[in-house]
Amino acid sequence: MSCEKRYEAIKAIAEAKASVQCEAVPADTHCYGEDVFNLAAMQKHLPKDVFKKLQATIERGEALDPTIAADVAHAMKEWAVSRGATSYTHWFQPLTGNTAEKHDSFLEPEGCHAIFSFSGNNLILGEPDASSFPSGGLRSTFEARGYTAWDPTSPAFIKRHGNGATLCIPTAFCSYTGEALDRKTPLLRSIQALSCATKKLMKCFGLPDEKVTITLGPEQEYFLIDKHFYLLRPDLLQTGRTLFGAPPAKHQQLEDHYFGTIKTRVLNFMNEVEKELWKLGIPAKTRHNEVAPAQFELAPVFEELNLACDHNMLVMEVLRQTADRYGFVCLMHEKPFAGVNGSGKHNNWSVNYGKRNLLNPGNDPDQNAIFLTTLCAIIEAVDLHADLIRSTVAGVGNDHRLGANEAPPAVISMYLGDQLADVIEQLEKGETKSSKHGGTLRIGVDTLPPLPQDATDRNRTSPFAFTGNKFEFRAPGSSQSCSGPNVILNTIIADSFERMAETLSTFPEHEFHSKLQEHLQKIIKAHKRIIFNGDGYASDWLKEAEKRGLPNFKTTTDALSVLVKEENIALFEKYGVFRRREMESRYEVFMEDYHYKVKIEGEIALEIAQSMIFPVVSAEYEKTIRSLNEAKSVSMKKGTESLRKRASLLGEKLDHLSQEEDFLAEALKGKHEEILNAMKNIRTTVDELEKIIPDNCWPLPKYREMLFIY
Repeated sequence: MSCEKRYEAIKAIAEAKASVQCEAVPADTHCYGEDVFNLAAMQKHLPKDVFKKLQATIERGEALDPTIAADVAHAMKEWAVSRGATSYTHWFQPLTGNTAEKHDSFLEPEGCHAIFSFSGNNLILGEPDASSFPSGGLRSTFEARGYTAWDPTSPAFIKRHGNGATLCIPTAFCSYTGEALDRKTPLLRSIQALSCATKKLMKCFGLPDEKVTITLGPEQEYFLIDKHFYLLRPDLLQTGRTLFGAPPAKHQQLEDHYFGTIKTRVLNFMNEVEKELWKLGIPAKTRHNEVAPAQFELAPVFEELNLACDHNMLVMEVLRQTADRYGFVCLMHEKPFAGVNGSGKHNNWSVNYGKRNLLNPGNDPDQNAIFLTTLCAIIEAVDLHADLIRSTVAGVGNDHRLGANEAPPAVISMYLGDQLADVIEQLEKGETKSSKHGGTLRIGVDTLPPLPQDATDRNRTSPFAFTGNKFEFRAPGSSQSCSGPNVILNTIIADSFERMAETLSTFPEHEFHSKLQEHLQKIIKAHKRIIFNGDGYASDWLKEAEKRGLPNFKTTTDALSVLVKEENIALFEKYGVFRRREMESRYEVFMEDYHYKVKIEGEIALEIAQSMIFPVVSAEYEKTIRSLNEAKSVSMKKGTESLRKRASLLGEKLDHLSQEEDFLAEALKGKHEEILNAMKNIRTTVDELEKIIPDNCWPLPKYREMLFIY
C-alpha cells in the first residue's frame, strides 16, 4: 500500500469538506415515532378490545392473551406495508454482541396472483438457525433448531435500507431445549426479579401495590474518521482499533475539542442521525464533542430499561450506517487510538415505584426513609457483588480503557458525594447533629435534611456514582450491549431488596423507624468499604482498595472467572435469571470471544509489520546506505557521518523489528498474554520507526491525519 494513497486520501477529504454545505434543518417533531408500531399506531389499527388487552401487557405487565395474536399480526402488517415494508424479521440479540435478523417476505402466492399475509404464528414465534451462533456448548453445530419469541413490551419498528423497508419485531432467542441464547431473555428475567423484590420492600413501608419501572439512560461515545483513511488501515478494518500509530505532537492535551464547535460535516451527520432516531421513537437529546479529537457523544432521554437496551443497539446501528453515507466510519471500539481517551457507555440506572423514583431524596421523613433504605440496599449489593459488576464490562477493548486516566479503574467502588457521605456517616453513628445542609437525621422521626436534585458533584473517576436521582455506572465499553451490566445490577439489587424486606417485615409497627435506623446502621458498618469519594485514578487508591479487601480484576480473563463461582451461579438460579448451564455457557462464549479477538489482533499486527512496515524500512535503509557509499566514492566528508548514524539507527531498528516479528509469530502459538506482550513490543518499535521514516514513504495513515482531517 503506497504512501501516494495517503496523500490521495487527504486530497479527497479536503475536496469533500470544501463541498459540504451547511444546510439548515427545520425543527420538526412530527416525524417522531413514525416508523414505530407504538401505542398510537396500535390504537388506530387494532380493534378496541384487542388494543386494550395488548395495552395491559405493555403497560401493566399482564400476561399476553394468545387469542389476540392474529389480529395484532394483521394490523401490524397493514401498518408496515403502508410504511413501505415488504418483508418482516424477528430482530434479536445473540451472544455475538450484535443484533441478528432473517428476513421473510409478506408475499404469499395464490395461483397466478399473490397477496401480502402475516399470521399470528409468524408474529409470536420464529425459527432461525441456532447452530452457528455462540452458545458455549448449549447447542451443537449439528443441532440447528432455535426459537425467537415476540417481546410485546418493545414495539415493532420499520428499518429502512436503500429503496426498501423491513418490519422488525423485537424478540427473545432461545434454544430447542429452552436455554437463553441471547441478551434480552436474561434482561427480562432480571427485570421481573427486581420488580417482585421492590414490591416486597415497598410493602414494608405500607405502600399500595404499584408498577415497578427500571429506567436507563445510556450515553454513547464514538469516534468518526474519514473512510479514505479507514480503508488504508488493515488493523482498523480487522479489529476496530489501530495496532500501530505514534502519538501526534498535539492530541488532547489542550482539551480544546471537548464541547468545542462541531464541524459542519459532522454536524450534518449528527442532524441526520437524530432525524433517523426520532423516526424510530428513540429520544436522542444531547450531542457534543468529547475529550479526544474526532470523538463525540450522543445521549437519549431516560426510558424503560428493556426498551432503552433495544434502542441503544439501534443507536449504534444508525450511527454506523449514517456515517457511511457521509463518508465517515463510526468506530465503537473502546480504545481505537492509543494515547488518547477511549470510548465508554455510561449506564444511568434508576428504579421507580409508581411515580416515585426510589433514588430521589424527598422533603418528608417517609420518603427519605425509603430513599435511605434503597440506597443502603444498593450499597450492600455493590459491595457483596463487586466481582460480578466488574465481570459485566470485561472485554478485549475495555482492558485497554479501564483505569487509563480516562475511565473508571477496574476496582469497583461507589461515589456518593460530600452531602450524602455526611448523611451516611451520621446515620452510621446514630447522631442527630446538623448535616452539611442543616436539619436532623433520625429516620421517620425527625426530618432528613431536604436534598437538592443534584446532591453530589460528578466524579468521573468512580465506576458507580450517585448523580442526584440515579446511579451512573461508567465502566461499560462503547461497543458493549447495555443488557449485560443491567442483568447483573437488577439481580444483585433484587437480592438485597429481598433480604431487606425479609428483615423489615419482622419489625413491630410501633418500632418500625427505630428498628429500621438500627438495621441501616448495621448495613453501613458492614459495607462502607465500597464507598470512596476520592480520586479513583490516584495510585494511593489502589493501595487503599487492597487494604479494604476490594477485588481488583485487571484483565478480562480474571474478571470472567467469577461467572462460574458456585455462589454466583446459585444467586442467578435463585431468581431465575440464569440456569447453571446458561452461566457456564456465557463464561465459555466470552472467554472464546476474548481469545479469538486477541489472536486476530496478533495475526493482523504481524501481517502489517511483515508486509507493510518491514519493506518500507528496508528500502529506506538501503537508500541511506547507497547515499553513504556514493558520498564516499567521490571523497565527500561532510554529511557522511550523519548518513552513517542514520544507517546505523535504521539497521538497528530493522533488526529489532525482525526479532519482534519472530517473537510475535511464536507467541501466536501460545497464550493470549504472550500475544499481547509481543504485540506491545513490536508496536513500540514500529511507532519509533514512524517518526524517522520519511513521511512520503510511510504506508499507514497517521494519527495526526486520522484524528484531525475529517
